[in-house]
Formats: sequence, structure tokens, C-alpha cells
Amino acid sequence: MHLVRYRNAPGYDAPGHVNMEMRRLQGREAGPSDTAWIGTSLIEPGGGTTASASDVEKFYVVIEGELLIRTGLGDDTSTAVLGPLDSCRIPAGEARELRNVSTRPCRVLLVMPNA
Repeated sequence: MHLVRYRNAPGYDAPGHVNMEMRRLQGREAGPSDTAWIGTSLIEPGGGTTASASDVEKFYVVIEGELLIRTGLGDDTSTAVLGPLDSCRIPAGEARELRNVSTRPCRVLLVMPNA
């Protein structure tokens, strides 16, 4: 068993992420993993990510608050607002933008395969 207490979960930064506190809960800097890593983000009101795509799929689960997710580019976009325990999968290669458009912080769980 590999245990990570939240208070000891290492923080990390990612390009294009604004007004967010991000921590790894398992995998990468947080410890060993064969297949995936898990992180959490606290997104302040007005915070979020720029639109970008990844080479791997991503899974998002909203723990608290509301999160606007926009996928695609140009005329081929889709938008959804996720609330507590709502989740979504973003496939590899699909551009996505996350935004907290509410007045309260939003906490999100992220699961990604090891690259």
C-alpha cells in the first residue's frame, strides 16, 4: 500500500492553468503507479485552463462547486456545466478548456494515464 495524506500531496504547475492550486494524490511525484496518476485542482472563481489538447485521455470528476467545460475548436464546440459528482471523459487529441464561472471555488479530481 502507498498512502498519501492530502497535506503531504506534492503541488505541481501546468502550462495554461490560471488561479488553480494543483496537487498529485497518487502517481508521478506522489508515488509509484503502473497505469495512471490522480490529481486534484482547486479552481478559484474566474480560474481555469486555456484550450488545449493532450496525447492521452483525461477523466474529470467535480467534487464541489461548478465547472464549465468547453471542448472542440471553432464551430465544432460543445459546452457543459458539471456539478458535484458529475464527471466527463476527454479523449486524446480533443481540445478542452476548463473554467470556474461561479463565485465559489471548485474542486476537481483528475485521472490520467501515465504518458
